[in-house]
Amino acid sequence: MSHDSTEEGAADARATGFDADREIHLPVAAQESVGAIVEIAQRAERAGYERAWMPETWGRDAITVLASIAHGTSEIGLGTSIAPVYSRSPTLVGQTAATLQEVSEGRFRLGLGPSGPAVIENWHGVEFGNPLRRTREYVDITRQVLAGERVTYDGEYFELEGFRLRSDPPERPPEIDVTGMGPKAVELAGRFADGWHAILLTHDGFDERIADLRRGVELGNRDPADVRSTWALTCCALEDGERARRLVRGHLAFYVGAMGDYYRESLARQGHAETAEAITEHWQSGEREAAVAAISDELLDDLAVAGTPDRARKLLSEFGAIEGVDALAVSFPREAGSEEIEATIDALAPET
Repeated sequence: MSHDSTEEGAADARATGFDADREIHLPVAAQESVGAIVEIAQRAERAGYERAWMPETWGRDAITVLASIAHGTSEIGLGTSIAPVYSRSPTLVGQTAATLQEVSEGRFRLGLGPSGPAVIENWHGVEFGNPLRRTREYVDITRQVLAGERVTYDGEYFELEGFRLRSDPPERPPEIDVTGMGPKAVELAGRFADGWHAILLTHDGFDERIADLRRGVELGNRDPADVRSTWALTCCALEDGERARRLVRGHLAFYVGAMGDYYRESLARQGHAETAEAITEHWQSGEREAAVAAISDELLDDLAVAGTPDRARKLLSEFGAIEGVDALAVSFPREAGSEEIEATIDALAPET
């Protein structure tokens, strides 16, 4: 996060020459095998990416895959982005984070988030409740576990007493990031987390949310340097630039139209309410092509990175120059195949 906590001219906050770290967000779509995901991480490591983030949706669980990646790599950082706070107890999250920090030899970073009611209630059978408060309690409890303390906690959701790690706690506890899309969620990340994960934001939308993050940092009386921002961008860089753009458009339309209210509301909050509604209406009525077509070229370039390798590198550099961005995580459209994923990794690698 930028150390400058002023909010002078959000529109002038980009193109400042800021050089964000380059990371990778491993594919959301199911791959052929765990070994195939490990190979993607290994390719990213060879290409110089700083960290590989593993999502957890409805495919393979993030923890098992990250343990496999830890054994198959030696330098690249690893992290969950994002592990839902409803599908495991906070104490188990702490144990898991300690174990992954051990097997990765200190390369792990824990990313947590609430997901959404469509996933939590329909898939996991758990009441969604107050996601911000629940995430806060998970972070608090996880930190106690990782510190090797006897856990004592009296919260709104959890009353815990007596647990303590039987093994030695990590010499360097992994840092804990949270995700957030709305103003209050991002402000709370600035107040209590070590980092914030951004997704589905336009350039101006990021400017607005980074102001929320800074406000949270100030309210928490914290050092801005201690709170890291990671922006996951859907990317596709192919010699067939039009195919790359079609894949990314389809991915964005799916998230806005099919994955509950949060993504639609986030896009609407950023000044694109009409487009968000059109995508949702078309998608829900089965008009998938119309939903995809509702995303203009201008909006596509404001939300994601797609096109030929040269165009994609230029777009990525524009995102990386926005003030307040500490890391860009290159993610992939859900329908991208292995060759398209590999081409994008290579085209957007740090050394290129």
